Amino acid sequence: MGPFYQRRPRRDNPHGSRGMMTVAALYVEPNGVYADVPGIDPWDEHRDARLYAGPHPIVAHPPCARWGRYWSGGPSAKVRRKLGDDDGCFKAALAAVRRWGGVLEHPEASHAWCWFELNIPPRSGGWVNADFEGGWTCCVEQGHYGHRARKMTWLYAKGFVPPLLIWGKSEAKIRLDDGFHSAEERRRAVKTGACQRMSKKERVATPIAFRDLLISCAEMTTSMGAVA
Repeated sequence: MGPFYQRRPRRDNPHGSRGMMTVAALYVEPNGVYADVPGIDPWDEHRDARLYAGPHPIVAHPPCARWGRYWSGGPSAKVRRKLGDDDGCFKAALAAVRRWGGVLEHPEASHAWCWFELNIPPRSGGWVNADFEGGWTCCVEQGHYGHRARKMTWLYAKGFVPPLLIWGKSEAKIRLDDGFHSAEERRRAVKTGACQRMSKKERVATPIAFRDLLISCAEMTTSMGAVA
């Protein structure tokens, strides 16, 4: 893995070399990968992460259903959804990162980037300027960090020097989208083994290594002293 990630201590180890600091994890599952992690203040739906008012740097996973490729609900939806209708979650998460520092994660091709006038990062990787607020953005595949699918992801970060990540295409073979021209084509692929099924829970899950990477980024905010 990249040199930045190799020097990250395991978050499971309370005796990490950097000592313990608090990071707020926003829009996370109550029993998910951020639960019971030392130094993490998790904000699930019950706490309403939109109300977070600091003072710690954050890792944010705002809901993406209304921002992704299928924001309208897809062909089977009985009621067409509204683009960006997430009750202000992304807007609040972006404001929190800009205020307190940290990193925000969303699926690649999220419409939220254009909606909030953020620059689109290159698919090949590398950090680029995101806005006129001092933010950075990049495209990285979670397949490099333990996900069975490539799971291309966009990050928005502020308050620290952007680290070197593992760029480019990962070796993960499973696609999150079908990538087929018809349902019949997909059924044939599943039958022959060319397509592997992945549950919704597994698709949206954050790998432990990727979680640790995001937490490490947020922790750098405090050490860099870059947040106003």
